Amino acid sequence: MKITLETKIDATARSQQAASLFDLSAGGFSTVSWNVNLPLDDKPWNIGLITGPSGAGKSTVARHLFPAGESHLWNDDLRDWPKTKSILDGFPDNLGVREITATLCAVGFSSPPAWLRPYRALSTGQQFRADLARLLATAGAACAIDPEDPAPPPPTATSPIAVCDEFTSVVDRTVARVGSAAVAKAIRARNLKFVAVSCHDDVTEWLQPDWVYRPDANSFAWRSLQRRPPIHVTVARTATHAWPLFAAHHYLTQAINRSSRCLLATVAIEGFEPRVAAFSAWLPFLGPGRPAKREHRTVVLPDFQGCGVGSTLADTAAAAFKALGYEARSTTTHPSFIASRRKSPNWTMTRAPSLALTRRESSGVTHATTRLTAGFRYIGGQLSIGDATRLVG
Repeated sequence: MKITLETKIDATARSQQAASLFDLSAGGFSTVSWNVNLPLDDKPWNIGLITGPSGAGKSTVARHLFPAGESHLWNDDLRDWPKTKSILDGFPDNLGVREITATLCAVGFSSPPAWLRPYRALSTGQQFRADLARLLATAGAACAIDPEDPAPPPPTATSPIAVCDEFTSVVDRTVARVGSAAVAKAIRARNLKFVAVSCHDDVTEWLQPDWVYRPDANSFAWRSLQRRPPIHVTVARTATHAWPLFAAHHYLTQAINRSSRCLLATVAIEGFEPRVAAFSAWLPFLGPGRPAKREHRTVVLPDFQGCGVGSTLADTAAAAFKALGYEARSTTTHPSFIASRRKSPNWTMTRAPSLALTRRESSGVTHATTRLTAGFRYIGGQLSIGDATRLVG
């Protein structure tokens, strides 16, 4: 395919004066062309990346390859978020709240308090993930894909393609990397087709595209799926004074029991300074049976949601308590935590998602009567006695 971009230029006094300084001609037409041959029908694929420096023609080429319409969905065409309603009301009308929140969690936007805010009240990073969630939800709805289906049908040659221009351009590079990993996981889980258009090729290893095209070099290459770069998580003992940094992102009350045993997770990505990412607090479980601890609060900051930091922190806390002779239990209503622990070999479900019959059980633990909660018990490995004592002893 030959793509030609021709733009008429008026010869003004300013342009003629500037042109004379550099021995150029002013006015006429500016013409740029590309010979593009992307063999996208040769192999099945889920994710593509069009990258290169600014001015290389990425968006122009992408617009010609994937023209907006019924078969191609662009994030630029989905910018009309409601001004005074929550972001949940900006998703397609044929999607229920359960499907919407599942998609938000899948792209790493797992903060229920933020779900109830208007788009304009979100941070730049949250807006980036909300845009991606709505793009994927719209594409999934067009394919009639259930976001909770564990085995959705593979994409076909006629499947709609979701295209995100300026992918990760408005967020810092740590958020870009973590967000790319979360988005890639969501796309492959739903068997969607997605093309990222970005001048930042630092997301390549995190997005793990099946193919990469560079208009500046007119080069196309298929890629094999690889492991994303490691995210190093360090867990340390802390106190409840660290809670205010995380309180606004918790889906229940912002209060915390002052007798909690608390842990803090710090995340390090190669090339960046370590950053505080997650917090977990635990309390004694006052029920019959062997001594136990229960999860009280676990919160991941928005920039690091969707890459497993919360699960790593909670599992580390549970492994520490197990080493010291305690059972570790958890009751949660958060859809991403429920989904994660259902799949995890480290947890077994003790109560399927349901409404509690009574407000308070004989153990003294309060359960919700107005929302679905699920119960879990930790069955994974344990830390050494020394490490466990340093963390929670």
